[in-house]
Amino acid sequence: MKIKNTENQFGLVAISVHWIAALAVIGLFASGLYMRSLTYYDSLYQVLPYYHKSIGVILMLLILFRIVWRFINPQPKSLDTHSSLEKKGAKLAHIGLYLLMLAVMVAGYLISTAKGHGVNVFDLFEVPATLHGIAGQGDLAGMLHEYLAYGLLGLAGLHALGALKHHFIDKDRTLFRMIKGK
Repeated sequence: MKIKNTENQFGLVAISVHWIAALAVIGLFASGLYMRSLTYYDSLYQVLPYYHKSIGVILMLLILFRIVWRFINPQPKSLDTHSSLEKKGAKLAHIGLYLLMLAVMVAGYLISTAKGHGVNVFDLFEVPATLHGIAGQGDLAGMLHEYLAYGLLGLAGLHALGALKHHFIDKDRTLFRMIKGK
């Protein structure tokens, strides 16, 4: 498998980033839901948010890299069997996924930095608090983070259903292109 995309197939970088992002989004969503049930005395009360934030920052960097990679790489053409509605829907879904991922992560950053503290990323570096001190920032950003995360998960679910539809009903190569590149 080639590192870069070609006109007919996805490369190793695009495929790897796609699946890492998918797993990270699912894991972050699940950990976010679980964190809501924690009390101050739970052993994971401090630990889980630290990992959630660190993985969220790394994911944001990965998504920004993926967006740049998308512009400097050819994008495989849609299969001839895809209708124009499917092509337009896929394009809108991909744009929506990127925008929602970035919006969820920005809202998460605004929660974490609301009191003026940066985000420590695995003790490797800190993302400074550049926007903070706004009245109600943490609560408003928290509400946005939650609703955007639900929207992201919903759109990702539709995206997955579309891939499964292509695989099981249309019996085309759409899903295999994002697994094997071919």
